Amino acid sequence: MESLARASMNVCPFVKSTSTGTMKKLARNSSLISKAQYCPVMGPALKEEISTQTQKRNYSTPSKVNQAQATESFTSSQEPTAAAAAAAAAAAAAVAANNSNAASFNSKEEAYDYNGFVTDQIHEKRKDSSYRFFNNINRLAKEFPIAHRAKEEDKVAVWCSNDYLGMGKNEKVLQAMKDTMDKYGVGAGGTRNIAGHNNSAINLESEIAAHNKKEGALVFSSCFVANDAILSLLGQKMKDLVIFSDELNHASMIVGVKNSKSKKHIFKHNDLNDLEAKLAMYPKSTPKLIAFESVYSMCGSVAPIEKICDLADKYGALTFLDEVHAVGMYGPHGAGVAEHLDFKAHLESGIASPNYKTIIDRIDFITGTLGKSFGTVGGYVAASANMIDWIRSFAPGFIFTTTLPPAIMAGTTTSIRIVRSNIEDRINQQKNVRYVKKAFKDLGIPVIPNPSHIVPLLVGNAADAKKASDLLLENYNIYVQAINFPTVATGEERLRITPSPHHSKQIADQLIESVDKVFTDLSLKRFNDWESQGGHVGVGAKDATKIENLWTDEMLNLTNKDLNPNVLNPVIEQLQTSSGVKLF
Repeated sequence: MESLARASMNVCPFVKSTSTGTMKKLARNSSLISKAQYCPVMGPALKEEISTQTQKRNYSTPSKVNQAQATESFTSSQEPTAAAAAAAAAAAAAVAANNSNAASFNSKEEAYDYNGFVTDQIHEKRKDSSYRFFNNINRLAKEFPIAHRAKEEDKVAVWCSNDYLGMGKNEKVLQAMKDTMDKYGVGAGGTRNIAGHNNSAINLESEIAAHNKKEGALVFSSCFVANDAILSLLGQKMKDLVIFSDELNHASMIVGVKNSKSKKHIFKHNDLNDLEAKLAMYPKSTPKLIAFESVYSMCGSVAPIEKICDLADKYGALTFLDEVHAVGMYGPHGAGVAEHLDFKAHLESGIASPNYKTIIDRIDFITGTLGKSFGTVGGYVAASANMIDWIRSFAPGFIFTTTLPPAIMAGTTTSIRIVRSNIEDRINQQKNVRYVKKAFKDLGIPVIPNPSHIVPLLVGNAADAKKASDLLLENYNIYVQAINFPTVATGEERLRITPSPHHSKQIADQLIESVDKVFTDLSLKRFNDWESQGGHVGVGAKDATKIENLWTDEMLNLTNKDLNPNVLNPVIEQLQTSSGVKLF
Protein backbone atom coordinates (compact mmCIF):
# COMPACT_ATOMS: atom_id res chain seq x y z
CA MET A 1 0.00 0.00 0.00
CA GLU A 2 2.88 2.36 0.74
CA SER A 3 4.26 1.78 -2.76
CA LEU A 4 0.84 2.59 -4.22
CA ALA A 5 0.76 5.77 -2.18
CA ARG A 6 4.14 6.80 -3.58
CA ALA A 7 3.01 6.01 -7.11
CA SER A 8 -0.09 8.13 -6.63
CA MET A 9 2.12 11.22 -6.33
CA ASN A 10 2.55 11.09 -10.10
CA VAL A 11 -1.02 10.11 -10.93
CA CYS A 12 -3.60 12.11 -9.02
CA PRO A 13 -3.45 15.94 -9.43
CA PHE A 14 -4.76 16.45 -5.87
CA VAL A 15 -2.23 14.10 -4.27
CA LYS A 16 0.60 15.44 -6.44
CA SER A 17 0.00 19.01 -5.28
CA THR A 18 -0.49 18.17 -1.59
CA SER A 19 2.39 17.75 0.87
CA THR A 20 2.80 14.53 2.86
CA GLY A 21 2.19 16.38 6.11
CA THR A 22 -1.04 17.90 4.90
CA MET A 23 -2.14 14.52 3.60
CA LYS A 24 -1.59 12.89 7.02
CA LYS A 25 -3.49 15.68 8.72
CA LEU A 26 -6.42 15.35 6.33
CA ALA A 27 -6.45 11.61 6.85
CA ARG A 28 -6.54 11.93 10.66
CA ASN A 29 -9.50 14.30 10.75
CA SER A 30 -11.34 12.63 7.83
CA SER A 31 -11.13 15.82 5.74
CA LEU A 32 -9.74 13.75 2.87
CA ILE A 33 -13.00 11.89 2.64
CA SER A 34 -14.89 15.18 2.68
CA LYS A 35 -12.80 16.52 -0.19
CA ALA A 36 -13.20 13.23 -2.07
CA GLN A 37 -16.96 13.82 -2.18
CA TYR A 38 -16.32 16.59 -4.73
CA CYS A 39 -14.34 14.26 -6.98
CA PRO A 40 -16.42 13.32 -10.07
CA VAL A 41 -15.47 9.67 -9.65
CA MET A 42 -15.06 9.19 -5.90
CA GLY A 43 -18.00 11.40 -4.97
CA PRO A 44 -20.86 9.18 -6.11
CA ALA A 45 -19.20 6.13 -4.64
CA LEU A 46 -18.55 7.73 -1.23
CA LYS A 47 -21.96 9.33 -0.87
CA GLU A 48 -23.54 6.01 -0.06
CA GLU A 49 -20.56 4.69 1.90
CA ILE A 50 -20.20 7.62 4.32
CA SER A 51 -23.64 6.99 5.79
CA THR A 52 -22.70 3.41 6.69
CA GLN A 53 -19.13 3.78 8.03
CA THR A 54 -19.77 1.21 10.73
CA GLN A 55 -19.83 -1.45 8.06
CA LYS A 56 -16.83 -2.93 6.27
CA ARG A 57 -16.10 -1.11 3.03
CA ASN A 58 -14.37 -2.32 -0.12
CA TYR A 59 -13.09 0.00 -2.80
CA SER A 60 -11.93 -1.40 -6.14
CA THR A 61 -11.46 -0.04 -9.61
CA PRO A 62 -13.99 -1.23 -12.22
CA SER A 63 -12.86 -4.15 -14.34
CA LYS A 64 -12.96 -2.05 -17.51
CA VAL A 65 -9.92 -0.07 -16.44
CA ASN A 66 -6.52 -1.64 -17.00
CA GLN A 67 -5.26 -0.42 -13.68
CA ALA A 68 -3.99 -2.33 -10.63
CA GLN A 69 -6.83 -2.77 -8.15
CA ALA A 70 -6.61 -0.82 -4.91
CA THR A 71 -8.63 -2.21 -2.01
CA GLU A 72 -8.78 -1.04 1.58
CA SER A 73 -11.14 -1.94 4.42
CA PHE A 74 -11.79 0.01 7.57
CA THR A 75 -14.42 0.51 10.26
CA SER A 76 -15.50 3.55 12.22
CA SER A 77 -13.11 2.56 14.98
CA GLN A 78 -10.13 2.50 12.60
CA GLU A 79 -8.79 5.74 11.16
CA PRO A 80 -7.61 5.50 7.54
CA THR A 81 -3.88 5.99 7.14
CA ALA A 82 -2.29 8.49 4.79
CA ALA A 83 -1.26 5.58 2.58
CA ALA A 84 -4.83 4.32 2.39
CA ALA A 85 -6.16 7.77 1.61
CA ALA A 86 -3.51 8.36 -1.02
CA ALA A 87 -4.24 4.99 -2.58
CA ALA A 88 -7.94 5.78 -2.79
CA ALA A 89 -7.20 9.15 -4.36
CA ALA A 90 -4.77 7.57 -6.84
CA ALA A 91 -7.31 4.97 -7.83
CA ALA A 92 -9.91 7.67 -8.36
CA ALA A 93 -7.56 9.69 -10.52
CA ALA A 94 -6.70 6.67 -12.63
CA VAL A 95 -10.36 5.89 -13.20
CA ALA A 96 -11.12 9.48 -14.09
CA ALA A 97 -8.26 9.60 -16.57
CA ASN A 98 -9.15 6.33 -18.27
CA ASN A 99 -12.89 6.23 -18.17
CA SER A 100 -14.84 9.40 -17.52
CA ASN A 101 -18.08 7.39 -17.64
CA ALA A 102 -16.87 4.59 -15.37
CA ALA A 103 -19.38 2.81 -13.19
CA SER A 104 -19.26 3.36 -9.44
CA PHE A 105 -16.81 1.49 -7.22
CA ASN A 106 -19.71 -0.70 -6.14
CA SER A 107 -19.18 -2.60 -9.47
CA LYS A 108 -22.81 -2.17 -10.53
CA GLU A 109 -21.81 -2.26 -14.20
CA GLU A 110 -23.44 -4.90 -16.43
CA ALA A 111 -21.79 -8.24 -17.24
CA TYR A 112 -20.28 -8.71 -20.67
CA ASP A 113 -22.88 -9.42 -23.35
CA TYR A 114 -21.68 -12.85 -24.44
CA ASN A 115 -24.80 -13.71 -26.40
CA GLY A 116 -24.67 -10.37 -28.20
CA PHE A 117 -21.08 -11.03 -29.22
CA VAL A 118 -21.97 -14.44 -30.66
CA THR A 119 -25.07 -13.08 -32.40
CA ASP A 120 -23.04 -10.31 -34.06
CA GLN A 121 -20.44 -12.81 -35.28
CA ILE A 122 -23.09 -15.06 -36.83
CA HIS A 123 -24.83 -12.05 -38.35
CA GLU A 124 -21.60 -11.02 -40.08
CA LYS A 125 -21.25 -14.50 -41.59
CA ARG A 126 -24.80 -14.35 -42.88
CA LYS A 127 -24.20 -10.87 -44.26
CA ASP A 128 -21.13 -11.86 -46.30
CA SER A 129 -22.84 -15.10 -47.47
CA SER A 130 -20.20 -17.31 -45.84
CA TYR A 131 -22.66 -18.76 -43.32
CA ARG A 132 -22.77 -22.52 -43.77
CA PHE A 133 -25.86 -24.69 -44.01
CA PHE A 134 -25.44 -28.43 -43.53
CA ASN A 135 -27.61 -30.51 -45.82
CA ASN A 136 -29.17 -33.69 -44.49
CA ILE A 137 -27.36 -36.29 -46.61
CA ASN A 138 -27.58 -40.00 -45.71
CA ARG A 139 -25.35 -42.14 -47.91
CA LEU A 140 -26.85 -45.49 -48.82
CA ALA A 141 -24.26 -48.27 -48.54
CA LYS A 142 -25.93 -50.52 -51.09
CA GLU A 143 -26.55 -47.71 -53.58
CA PHE A 144 -23.35 -45.63 -53.41
CA PRO A 145 -22.99 -42.87 -54.62
CA ILE A 146 -26.72 -42.41 -54.00
CA ALA A 147 -27.95 -40.95 -50.71
CA HIS A 148 -31.29 -39.86 -49.33
CA ARG A 149 -32.21 -36.58 -47.66
CA ALA A 150 -34.48 -36.27 -44.61
CA LYS A 151 -37.03 -38.59 -46.21
CA GLU A 152 -35.78 -41.91 -47.53
CA GLU A 153 -37.66 -41.55 -50.80
CA ASP A 154 -35.90 -38.21 -51.51
CA LYS A 155 -32.74 -39.54 -53.18
CA VAL A 156 -29.77 -37.59 -54.56
CA ALA A 157 -26.48 -38.36 -56.29
CA VAL A 158 -23.48 -37.38 -54.12
CA TRP A 159 -20.65 -35.72 -56.07
CA CYS A 160 -18.53 -34.22 -53.30
CA SER A 161 -17.75 -37.10 -50.95
CA ASN A 162 -14.19 -37.69 -49.74
CA ASP A 163 -14.91 -41.42 -49.64
CA TYR A 164 -13.00 -41.37 -52.91
CA LEU A 165 -13.10 -45.11 -53.63
CA GLY A 166 -16.42 -45.95 -52.00
CA MET A 167 -14.74 -48.16 -49.39
CA GLY A 168 -17.27 -47.05 -46.79
CA LYS A 169 -19.73 -49.57 -48.25
CA ASN A 170 -17.31 -52.40 -49.05
CA GLU A 171 -18.83 -55.69 -47.88
CA LYS A 172 -15.54 -57.18 -46.64
CA VAL A 173 -14.85 -54.06 -44.58
CA LEU A 174 -18.36 -54.13 -43.12
CA GLN A 175 -18.04 -57.78 -42.23
CA ALA A 176 -14.68 -57.29 -40.52
CA MET A 177 -16.20 -54.51 -38.43
CA LYS A 178 -19.28 -56.56 -37.53
CA ASP A 179 -17.23 -59.57 -36.47
CA THR A 180 -14.89 -57.46 -34.33
CA MET A 181 -17.76 -55.53 -32.75
CA ASP A 182 -19.57 -58.74 -31.85
CA LYS A 183 -16.42 -60.02 -30.16
CA TYR A 184 -15.00 -56.87 -28.51
CA GLY A 185 -17.90 -54.43 -28.27
CA VAL A 186 -18.34 -50.92 -29.64
CA GLY A 187 -15.70 -48.94 -27.75
CA ALA A 188 -12.05 -49.15 -26.75
CA GLY A 189 -12.67 -48.35 -23.09
CA GLY A 190 -10.40 -45.34 -22.87
CA THR A 191 -6.93 -44.18 -23.84
CA ARG A 192 -4.21 -46.75 -24.40
CA ASN A 193 -2.52 -45.61 -21.21
CA ILE A 194 -5.66 -46.48 -19.23
CA ALA A 195 -7.49 -49.18 -21.19
CA GLY A 196 -4.39 -50.82 -22.66
CA HIS A 197 -3.28 -51.76 -26.14
CA ASN A 198 -5.17 -54.27 -28.31
CA ASN A 199 -4.65 -56.51 -31.31
CA SER A 200 -6.74 -54.29 -33.60
CA ALA A 201 -4.44 -51.32 -32.93
CA ILE A 202 -1.27 -53.39 -33.32
CA ASN A 203 -2.46 -54.88 -36.62
CA LEU A 204 -3.58 -51.54 -38.04
CA GLU A 205 -0.39 -49.67 -37.17
CA SER A 206 1.73 -52.49 -38.54
CA GLU A 207 -0.32 -52.38 -41.75
CA ILE A 208 0.05 -48.58 -42.09
CA ALA A 209 3.81 -48.78 -41.52
CA ALA A 210 4.15 -51.45 -44.19
CA HIS A 211 1.91 -49.52 -46.59
CA ASN A 212 4.12 -46.43 -46.28
CA LYS A 213 7.32 -48.51 -46.14
CA LYS A 214 8.28 -47.02 -42.78
CA GLU A 215 9.53 -48.60 -39.56
CA GLY A 216 6.56 -47.53 -37.48
CA ALA A 217 3.16 -45.86 -37.41
CA LEU A 218 0.77 -44.42 -34.86
CA VAL A 219 -3.02 -44.04 -35.17
CA PHE A 220 -4.88 -40.95 -33.91
CA SER A 221 -8.57 -40.12 -33.65
CA SER A 222 -8.24 -37.95 -36.78
CA CYS A 223 -5.53 -36.55 -39.02
CA PHE A 224 -6.38 -33.08 -37.71
CA VAL A 225 -5.38 -34.30 -34.27
CA ALA A 226 -2.30 -36.06 -35.67
CA ASN A 227 -1.02 -32.96 -37.49
CA ASP A 228 -1.66 -30.68 -34.53
CA ALA A 229 -0.16 -33.10 -32.00
CA ILE A 230 3.03 -33.81 -33.92
CA LEU A 231 3.81 -30.31 -35.17
CA SER A 232 3.11 -28.73 -31.79
CA LEU A 233 5.21 -31.38 -30.04
CA LEU A 234 8.17 -30.85 -32.35
CA GLY A 235 8.19 -27.12 -31.69
CA GLN A 236 7.71 -27.42 -27.95
CA LYS A 237 10.41 -30.04 -27.47
CA MET A 238 12.95 -29.12 -30.14
CA LYS A 239 14.62 -25.88 -29.07
CA ASP A 240 15.00 -23.20 -31.75
CA LEU A 241 13.05 -25.20 -34.36
CA VAL A 242 12.02 -23.12 -37.38
CA ILE A 243 9.00 -24.32 -39.37
CA PHE A 244 8.50 -23.55 -43.06
CA SER A 245 4.85 -24.00 -44.04
CA ASP A 246 3.15 -23.81 -47.45
CA GLU A 247 0.61 -20.99 -47.56
CA LEU A 248 -2.19 -23.36 -48.63
CA ASN A 249 -1.63 -25.92 -45.89
CA HIS A 250 -4.67 -27.40 -44.18
CA ALA A 251 -6.05 -25.79 -41.02
CA SER A 252 -4.79 -28.73 -38.94
CA MET A 253 -1.20 -27.93 -39.93
CA ILE A 254 -1.71 -24.21 -39.38
CA VAL A 255 -3.01 -24.90 -35.87
CA GLY A 256 -0.15 -27.31 -35.19
CA VAL A 257 2.44 -24.75 -36.27
CA LYS A 258 0.78 -22.09 -34.13
CA ASN A 259 0.66 -24.37 -31.08
CA SER A 260 4.30 -25.32 -31.58
CA LYS A 261 5.30 -21.78 -30.53
CA SER A 262 8.14 -22.14 -33.05
CA LYS A 263 9.41 -19.43 -35.32
CA LYS A 264 7.68 -19.92 -38.65
CA HIS A 265 7.92 -18.83 -42.26
CA ILE A 266 5.02 -19.16 -44.71
CA PHE A 267 6.29 -19.78 -48.22
CA LYS A 268 4.30 -19.15 -51.40
CA HIS A 269 2.33 -22.14 -52.59
CA ASN A 270 4.62 -24.69 -54.24
CA ASP A 271 7.21 -21.93 -54.80
CA LEU A 272 10.64 -23.53 -54.47
CA ASN A 273 12.51 -20.25 -54.91
CA ASP A 274 10.61 -18.63 -52.06
CA LEU A 275 11.11 -21.69 -49.86
CA GLU A 276 14.85 -21.80 -50.53
CA ALA A 277 15.26 -18.08 -49.88
CA LYS A 278 13.68 -18.56 -46.46
CA LEU A 279 15.67 -21.70 -45.67
CA ALA A 280 18.90 -19.91 -46.59
CA MET A 281 18.30 -17.38 -43.81
CA TYR A 282 19.49 -19.91 -41.21
CA PRO A 283 22.65 -21.95 -40.64
CA LYS A 284 22.40 -25.62 -41.54
CA SER A 285 22.82 -26.44 -37.85
CA THR A 286 19.53 -24.69 -36.97
CA PRO A 287 16.75 -27.29 -36.63
CA LYS A 288 14.18 -26.85 -39.40
CA LEU A 289 11.03 -28.54 -40.65
CA ILE A 290 9.23 -28.14 -43.99
CA ALA A 291 5.49 -28.84 -43.71
CA PHE A 292 3.46 -29.35 -46.87
CA GLU A 293 0.74 -31.46 -48.51
CA SER A 294 0.90 -33.75 -51.53
CA VAL A 295 -2.54 -32.98 -53.01
CA TYR A 296 -4.18 -29.71 -51.98
CA SER A 297 -7.82 -30.65 -51.72
CA MET A 298 -9.55 -27.41 -52.70
CA CYS A 299 -7.57 -26.63 -55.85
CA GLY A 300 -6.12 -30.05 -56.70
CA SER A 301 -2.54 -28.83 -57.05
CA VAL A 302 0.30 -31.23 -56.25
CA ALA A 303 3.51 -30.41 -54.38
CA PRO A 304 6.94 -30.82 -56.00
CA ILE A 305 7.85 -33.40 -53.36
CA GLU A 306 11.18 -34.52 -54.76
CA LYS A 307 12.51 -30.98 -55.11
CA ILE A 308 11.36 -30.10 -51.61
CA CYS A 309 13.29 -33.13 -50.37
CA ASP A 310 16.36 -31.82 -52.24
CA LEU A 311 16.06 -28.50 -50.42
CA ALA A 312 15.59 -30.29 -47.11
CA ASP A 313 18.83 -32.22 -47.66
CA LYS A 314 20.67 -29.08 -48.72
CA TYR A 315 19.63 -27.02 -45.70
CA GLY A 316 19.35 -29.73 -43.06
CA ALA A 317 15.56 -29.80 -42.61
CA LEU A 318 13.03 -32.46 -41.64
CA THR A 319 10.15 -33.09 -44.06
CA PHE A 320 6.52 -33.36 -42.93
CA LEU A 321 4.15 -34.50 -45.69
CA ASP A 322 0.36 -34.61 -45.35
CA GLU A 323 -0.97 -37.23 -47.81
CA VAL A 324 -4.59 -37.01 -46.64
CA HIS A 325 -6.09 -36.43 -50.09
CA ALA A 326 -3.68 -38.76 -51.89
CA VAL A 327 -3.70 -42.03 -49.94
CA GLY A 328 -5.67 -44.65 -51.82
CA MET A 329 -5.59 -42.74 -55.12
CA TYR A 330 -1.92 -42.49 -56.06
CA GLY A 331 0.91 -44.96 -56.36
CA PRO A 332 0.53 -48.55 -57.59
CA HIS A 333 -0.66 -49.52 -54.08
CA GLY A 334 -2.37 -46.29 -53.01
CA ALA A 335 0.29 -45.11 -50.54
CA GLY A 336 0.12 -41.58 -51.98
CA VAL A 337 1.97 -39.22 -54.29
CA ALA A 338 5.34 -39.96 -52.67
CA GLU A 339 4.92 -43.57 -53.79
CA HIS A 340 3.51 -42.51 -57.16
CA LEU A 341 6.68 -40.60 -58.07
CA ASP A 342 8.65 -43.89 -58.07
CA PHE A 343 5.73 -45.73 -59.65
CA LYS A 344 7.56 -48.40 -61.66
CA ALA A 345 9.97 -49.33 -58.86
CA HIS A 346 7.16 -49.75 -56.31
CA LEU A 347 4.99 -51.61 -58.80
CA GLU A 348 7.75 -54.16 -59.32
CA SER A 349 8.75 -54.53 -55.66
CA GLY A 350 5.19 -54.72 -54.34
CA ILE A 351 5.01 -54.60 -50.57
CA ALA A 352 8.80 -54.79 -50.33
CA SER A 353 11.04 -51.73 -50.68
CA PRO A 354 12.93 -51.08 -53.93
CA ASN A 355 16.69 -51.55 -53.81
CA TYR A 356 17.42 -47.82 -53.72
CA LYS A 357 16.35 -44.84 -51.65
CA THR A 358 12.99 -43.71 -53.00
CA ILE A 359 11.15 -40.43 -52.46
CA ILE A 360 8.91 -42.02 -49.84
CA ASP A 361 12.09 -42.97 -47.94
CA ARG A 362 13.19 -39.34 -47.94
CA ILE A 363 10.09 -38.10 -46.11
CA ASP A 364 10.57 -38.00 -42.33
CA PHE A 365 6.88 -37.79 -41.35
CA ILE A 366 3.96 -38.95 -43.49
CA THR A 367 0.50 -38.22 -42.13
CA GLY A 368 -2.75 -39.41 -43.61
CA THR A 369 -6.38 -40.15 -42.96
CA LEU A 370 -8.41 -43.30 -42.59
CA GLY A 371 -11.62 -41.35 -43.20
CA LYS A 372 -11.38 -40.70 -46.94
CA SER A 373 -10.15 -43.33 -49.41
CA PHE A 374 -10.13 -46.04 -46.72
CA GLY A 375 -13.74 -45.24 -45.86
CA THR A 376 -13.65 -45.33 -42.03
CA VAL A 377 -12.35 -42.74 -39.56
CA GLY A 378 -9.10 -41.70 -37.90
CA GLY A 379 -5.66 -40.41 -38.79
CA TYR A 380 -2.08 -41.64 -38.66
CA VAL A 381 1.59 -40.82 -38.88
CA ALA A 382 4.25 -43.11 -40.37
CA ALA A 383 7.92 -42.50 -39.61
CA SER A 384 11.05 -44.13 -38.19
CA ALA A 385 10.63 -46.39 -35.17
CA ASN A 386 12.46 -43.89 -33.00
CA MET A 387 10.25 -40.97 -34.05
CA ILE A 388 7.07 -42.98 -33.53
CA ASP A 389 8.20 -44.06 -30.07
CA TRP A 390 8.97 -40.42 -29.22
CA ILE A 391 5.55 -39.18 -30.41
CA ARG A 392 3.82 -42.03 -28.54
CA SER A 393 5.66 -41.07 -25.37
CA PHE A 394 5.22 -37.29 -25.41
CA ALA A 395 2.31 -36.11 -27.60
CA PRO A 396 -0.72 -35.07 -25.45
CA GLY A 397 -2.98 -35.38 -28.51
CA PHE A 398 -2.22 -39.10 -28.51
CA ILE A 399 -1.74 -39.81 -24.82
CA PHE A 400 -4.99 -38.24 -23.62
CA THR A 401 -7.37 -39.24 -26.45
CA THR A 402 -9.60 -42.29 -26.30
CA THR A 403 -8.45 -45.04 -28.65
CA LEU A 404 -10.48 -45.72 -31.79
CA PRO A 405 -12.96 -48.60 -31.37
CA PRO A 406 -11.48 -52.04 -32.20
CA ALA A 407 -14.13 -52.57 -34.90
CA ILE A 408 -13.09 -49.36 -36.68
CA MET A 409 -9.43 -50.38 -36.63
CA ALA A 410 -10.14 -53.92 -37.80
CA GLY A 411 -12.30 -52.64 -40.65
CA THR A 412 -9.61 -50.16 -41.64
CA THR A 413 -6.94 -52.85 -41.72
CA THR A 414 -9.12 -54.82 -44.12
CA SER A 415 -9.73 -51.71 -46.21
CA ILE A 416 -6.02 -50.96 -46.58
CA ARG A 417 -5.37 -54.51 -47.77
CA ILE A 418 -8.13 -54.25 -50.37
CA VAL A 419 -7.00 -50.82 -51.59
CA ARG A 420 -3.36 -51.96 -51.85
CA SER A 421 -4.23 -54.89 -54.09
CA ASN A 422 -6.81 -53.13 -56.31
CA ILE A 423 -5.12 -50.74 -58.71
CA GLU A 424 -8.15 -50.94 -61.00
CA ASP A 425 -10.24 -48.83 -58.59
CA ARG A 426 -7.63 -46.07 -58.74
CA ILE A 427 -7.51 -46.30 -62.51
CA ASN A 428 -11.30 -46.23 -62.92
CA GLN A 429 -11.50 -43.20 -60.66
CA GLN A 430 -8.93 -41.36 -62.78
CA LYS A 431 -10.78 -42.26 -65.98
CA ASN A 432 -14.00 -40.84 -64.53
CA VAL A 433 -12.15 -37.68 -63.48
CA ARG A 434 -10.79 -37.22 -66.99
CA TYR A 435 -14.23 -37.70 -68.51
CA VAL A 436 -15.87 -35.09 -66.29
CA LYS A 437 -13.04 -32.55 -66.63
CA LYS A 438 -13.05 -32.80 -70.45
CA ALA A 439 -16.82 -32.43 -70.67
CA PHE A 440 -16.75 -29.30 -68.49
CA LYS A 441 -13.89 -27.86 -70.54
CA ASP A 442 -15.83 -28.39 -73.77
CA LEU A 443 -18.78 -26.47 -72.28
CA GLY A 444 -16.61 -23.63 -71.01
CA ILE A 445 -17.33 -24.50 -67.36
CA PRO A 446 -14.34 -23.04 -65.47
CA VAL A 447 -12.40 -25.95 -63.95
CA ILE A 448 -9.42 -24.78 -61.89
CA PRO A 449 -6.54 -26.59 -63.67
CA ASN A 450 -4.70 -29.29 -61.74
CA PRO A 451 -3.09 -32.73 -62.28
CA SER A 452 -5.12 -34.57 -59.63
CA HIS A 453 -8.56 -36.11 -59.05
CA ILE A 454 -10.09 -32.88 -57.68
CA VAL A 455 -12.58 -31.08 -60.00
CA PRO A 456 -13.01 -27.52 -58.63
CA LEU A 457 -15.47 -25.31 -60.55
CA LEU A 458 -14.71 -21.63 -60.05
CA VAL A 459 -17.73 -19.46 -59.16
CA GLY A 460 -16.04 -16.43 -57.60
CA ASN A 461 -18.41 -15.32 -54.84
CA ALA A 462 -20.08 -16.97 -51.87
CA ALA A 463 -23.69 -16.04 -52.66
CA ASP A 464 -23.60 -17.48 -56.17
CA ALA A 465 -21.78 -20.62 -55.03
CA LYS A 466 -24.53 -21.24 -52.47
CA LYS A 467 -27.25 -20.60 -55.07
CA ALA A 468 -25.62 -23.00 -57.51
CA SER A 469 -25.35 -25.70 -54.85
CA ASP A 470 -28.99 -25.21 -53.83
CA LEU A 471 -30.24 -25.34 -57.43
CA LEU A 472 -28.36 -28.57 -58.13
CA LEU A 473 -29.84 -30.14 -55.01
CA GLU A 474 -33.42 -28.90 -55.31
CA ASN A 475 -33.91 -29.03 -59.10
CA TYR A 476 -31.62 -31.85 -60.21
CA ASN A 477 -31.15 -34.08 -57.12
CA ILE A 478 -27.38 -33.59 -57.22
CA TYR A 479 -25.43 -32.83 -54.07
CA VAL A 480 -22.31 -30.68 -54.52
CA GLN A 481 -21.38 -28.56 -51.49
CA ALA A 482 -20.40 -24.92 -52.04
CA ILE A 483 -16.91 -24.07 -50.74
CA ASN A 484 -16.34 -20.63 -49.24
CA PHE A 485 -14.19 -18.71 -46.73
CA PRO A 486 -12.26 -19.70 -44.66
CA THR A 487 -11.75 -22.96 -46.58
CA VAL A 488 -10.86 -20.87 -49.65
CA ALA A 489 -10.05 -17.19 -49.99
CA THR A 490 -12.87 -14.69 -50.50
CA GLY A 491 -13.44 -14.27 -54.23
CA GLU A 492 -12.30 -17.83 -54.95
CA GLU A 493 -15.50 -19.63 -53.94
CA ARG A 494 -16.20 -22.79 -55.87
CA LEU A 495 -18.07 -26.05 -56.27
CA ARG A 496 -15.79 -29.01 -55.54
CA ILE A 497 -16.57 -32.25 -57.38
CA THR A 498 -14.90 -35.59 -56.63
CA PRO A 499 -15.76 -38.45 -59.01
CA SER A 500 -15.30 -41.98 -57.71
CA PRO A 501 -14.88 -45.26 -59.60
CA HIS A 502 -18.56 -45.92 -58.87
CA HIS A 503 -19.93 -42.85 -60.67
CA SER A 504 -21.29 -44.28 -63.90
CA LYS A 505 -21.27 -42.49 -67.24
CA GLN A 506 -25.05 -42.07 -66.97
CA ILE A 507 -25.00 -40.10 -63.72
CA ALA A 508 -21.85 -38.26 -64.87
CA ASP A 509 -23.76 -37.02 -67.91
CA GLN A 510 -26.61 -35.93 -65.64
CA LEU A 511 -24.12 -33.94 -63.55
CA ILE A 512 -22.54 -32.29 -66.58
CA GLU A 513 -25.88 -31.30 -68.10
CA SER A 514 -27.22 -29.99 -64.78
CA VAL A 515 -24.14 -27.90 -64.00
CA ASP A 516 -24.30 -26.40 -67.49
CA LYS A 517 -27.94 -25.35 -66.91
CA VAL A 518 -27.19 -23.88 -63.49
CA PHE A 519 -24.30 -21.80 -64.87
CA THR A 520 -26.68 -20.49 -67.55
CA ASP A 521 -29.60 -19.82 -65.18
CA LEU A 522 -27.41 -17.91 -62.71
CA SER A 523 -25.34 -16.18 -65.42
CA LEU A 524 -22.15 -17.49 -63.81
CA LYS A 525 -18.86 -16.68 -65.46
CA ARG A 526 -17.46 -19.24 -67.84
CA PHE A 527 -13.91 -19.83 -69.00
CA ASN A 528 -13.99 -17.07 -71.64
CA ASP A 529 -15.30 -14.54 -69.12
CA TRP A 530 -12.42 -15.22 -66.74
CA GLU A 531 -9.96 -15.22 -69.63
CA SER A 532 -11.14 -11.79 -70.81
CA GLN A 533 -10.39 -10.49 -67.29
CA GLY A 534 -6.84 -11.82 -67.38
CA GLY A 535 -7.59 -15.07 -65.57
CA HIS A 536 -8.33 -15.94 -61.96
CA VAL A 537 -7.07 -18.80 -59.76
CA GLY A 538 -5.49 -20.35 -62.85
CA VAL A 539 -8.67 -20.23 -64.93
CA GLY A 540 -8.12 -18.37 -68.21
CA ALA A 541 -4.58 -17.35 -67.29
CA LYS A 542 -2.55 -16.09 -70.25
CA ASP A 543 0.32 -18.33 -71.41
CA ALA A 544 -0.57 -20.92 -68.79
CA THR A 545 1.72 -23.93 -68.69
CA LYS A 546 0.05 -27.17 -69.72
CA ILE A 547 -0.54 -29.41 -66.74
CA GLU A 548 0.13 -33.13 -67.10
CA ASN A 549 -1.95 -35.59 -65.14
CA LEU A 550 -0.16 -37.59 -62.46
CA TRP A 551 -1.65 -40.74 -63.93
CA THR A 552 -0.21 -41.24 -67.41
CA ASP A 553 -1.95 -43.09 -70.25
CA GLU A 554 0.46 -45.98 -69.74
CA MET A 555 -0.45 -46.26 -66.06
CA LEU A 556 -4.15 -46.23 -66.89
CA ASN A 557 -3.71 -49.37 -68.98
CA LEU A 558 -2.57 -51.46 -66.01
CA THR A 559 -4.74 -54.09 -64.31
CA ASN A 560 -4.61 -55.95 -61.01
CA LYS A 561 -2.69 -58.71 -62.80
CA ASP A 562 0.26 -56.31 -63.17
CA LEU A 563 0.71 -56.07 -59.39
CA ASN A 564 3.39 -58.05 -57.60
CA PRO A 565 1.71 -61.16 -56.06
CA ASN A 566 3.28 -60.28 -52.69
CA VAL A 567 0.63 -57.56 -52.18
CA LEU A 568 -2.11 -60.19 -51.97
CA ASN A 569 -2.77 -61.05 -48.32
CA PRO A 570 0.80 -60.42 -47.16
CA VAL A 571 1.98 -61.47 -43.72
CA ILE A 572 2.74 -58.20 -41.92
CA GLU A 573 5.18 -58.40 -39.03
CA GLN A 574 3.69 -56.89 -35.90
CA LEU A 575 5.65 -53.92 -34.61
CA GLN A 576 6.76 -53.17 -31.07
CA THR A 577 6.84 -49.44 -31.66
CA SER A 578 3.32 -48.39 -30.75
CA SER A 579 3.26 -50.77 -27.77
CA GLY A 580 6.54 -49.46 -26.38
CA VAL A 581 10.00 -50.64 -27.39
CA LYS A 582 11.55 -53.19 -25.04
CA LEU A 583 15.16 -52.81 -24.02
CA PHE A 584 17.30 -55.92 -24.28
